[in-house]
Amino acid sequence: MHLSEITHPNQLHGLSIRQLQQIARQIRDKHLQTVAATGGHLGPGLGVVELTLGLYQTLDLDRDKVIWDVGHQAYPHKLITGRYNDFHTLRQKDGVAGYLKRCENKFDHFGAGHASTSISAALGMALARDARGEKFKVAAIIGDGALTGGMALEAINHAGHLPKTNLLVVLNDNEMSISPNVGAIPRYLNKMRLSGPVQFFTDNIEEQFKQIPFVGESLSPELKRIKEGMKRLAVSKVGAVFEELGFTYIGPVDGHNIEELINTFHQAHQIGGPVLVHVATVKGKGYEIAEKDQVGYHAQSPFNLSTGKAIPSNKPKPPSYSKVFAHTLVKLAEQNPKIIGITAAMATGTGLDKLQAKLPNQYIDVGIAEQHAVTLAAGLACEGMRPVVAIYSTFLQRAYDQIIHDVCIQNLPVFFCLDRAGIVGADGPTHQGMYDIAYLRCIPNMVLMAPKDEAELQRMVVTGINHTRGPIAMRFPRGSSYGVPLMEEGWEPIEIGKGEILRHGDDVLLLGYGTMVHPALQTAEILSEHGIEATVVNARFAKPLDTELILPLAEKIGRVVTLEEGCLPSGFGSAVAEALLDADMLVPVKRIGVPDILVDHAQPNESKAELRLSSSQIAERVLQAFFNQQKSVVVH
Repeated sequence: MHLSEITHPNQLHGLSIRQLQQIARQIRDKHLQTVAATGGHLGPGLGVVELTLGLYQTLDLDRDKVIWDVGHQAYPHKLITGRYNDFHTLRQKDGVAGYLKRCENKFDHFGAGHASTSISAALGMALARDARGEKFKVAAIIGDGALTGGMALEAINHAGHLPKTNLLVVLNDNEMSISPNVGAIPRYLNKMRLSGPVQFFTDNIEEQFKQIPFVGESLSPELKRIKEGMKRLAVSKVGAVFEELGFTYIGPVDGHNIEELINTFHQAHQIGGPVLVHVATVKGKGYEIAEKDQVGYHAQSPFNLSTGKAIPSNKPKPPSYSKVFAHTLVKLAEQNPKIIGITAAMATGTGLDKLQAKLPNQYIDVGIAEQHAVTLAAGLACEGMRPVVAIYSTFLQRAYDQIIHDVCIQNLPVFFCLDRAGIVGADGPTHQGMYDIAYLRCIPNMVLMAPKDEAELQRMVVTGINHTRGPIAMRFPRGSSYGVPLMEEGWEPIEIGKGEILRHGDDVLLLGYGTMVHPALQTAEILSEHGIEATVVNARFAKPLDTELILPLAEKIGRVVTLEEGCLPSGFGSAVAEALLDADMLVPVKRIGVPDILVDHAQPNESKAELRLSSSQIAERVLQAFFNQQKSVVVH
């Protein structure tokens, strides 16, 4: 059977080990060819090919449920659940999503783009099954990196308290999240990996006792008890934590031996209550380049499959915002030993790997544990340190209570640096940085700022470090910056709550925030061609808003347009509208940003065009809203 013929995972039933191994090779080939062409997550999926086939061989997916943690390791799952023929559209607009989505396929039983959710969701499904008196199996696959997330441990704690609830947890242990895992739990799991399997003790003890002269045969009635004792001794060295938490522990199992996996999963299904199967895998398995560089090949832009090198762009790009941020932070940290950079398992993504390499004593990786990262920073701030919490906008959502309760209520000087703010592209709704302006703006004591370009980002890093009167947050986008000249040092901080006028005009006021400042300037040029002159303001701060600058301009000009790359509800535009209302100014306001919808996966420019956020589209909307012009705007 060829992989292209499999449209339902139950078609794996009855296939021989040899046939399954052939399917495994075909999955890896298709996986590699596709990601090399489209970009995407590479290492995670390559590591779970045999695990997927072995588990699905033992399940009836018309009834049973499988919940994958995060989902970027579920490419093999997608390839055997009817998406082979469309897999070339991976992460492209209107194509196959890079993560699991319930609306995409009936076998995607739970969607996720953030880690550590699978055990909670699976337990919920298992409890619903029991309440209805049904009998299907529920399995959660979670990586050892995701096991550092508090939510996963909370779910394990709950599940272990339910001895009559059948639940299978498969621990995909590859010693990695994106970067190598940190902390006590991964270190403990690594000890388990290196320990001899439990089966060695139970299988060999009988033969050893039989070799004792005159005694061996007479011990047979006691052998079962002795074997159980030896098994418990072995488990105490291997799976003691999970056993004490109420799980039956099996493993470690070779995650690339299909026959062993099938036998193990069959055994696990026969055991009542919560069961944990510990599977040892290799991230990037089957592609030597990815196996050797598991961090670099966690995810890749399009690359040459034979060399593993990224396909070069036609023109050189300026540095990414993340690199500019990291470079600036390292320079400042060299001069200030109180600066501590904190990441939650995203050292390379946030650029803090540069700080780790240069100043390891001023760098902390807490693992996938955003809540802990924020309260850890609060504790550091209490003792006079300058914690810089670098977390993607979408992932900081996970620590919302800690931001309010542990930082803002106590008014502690923690500097939040929100990478990937705004539209991020191919990762889709779970990763879009849409909500940080809205969810942070409403919290007392918080200061919010966003740079118009990378040079202003450098100044804002200094501003954030110098701000000691309370918490402050800076958002910045994914991808390349504008290429404006940068300084190596000597950056001047920006006065808190002060914007700047970039262009003067009497017909309309364009207020840009962060990444929408340059589109505002381009929009002003287009409007000028239509005889309309705009004042353009770089707001810099969404909180506190520069009302001393904005309100007189709004009153004088009489037409206000706000521009932001974030959700409109409670966003920057809402802040401006509220300020006008509070000042009893009845000035017409047109808010331009992301409406109350989910932004699906696509290239950022495609998403912006669909949302009518390009400069020409913005100009068209301004003309229609304030000047009764219905003309289609053409950019020259």
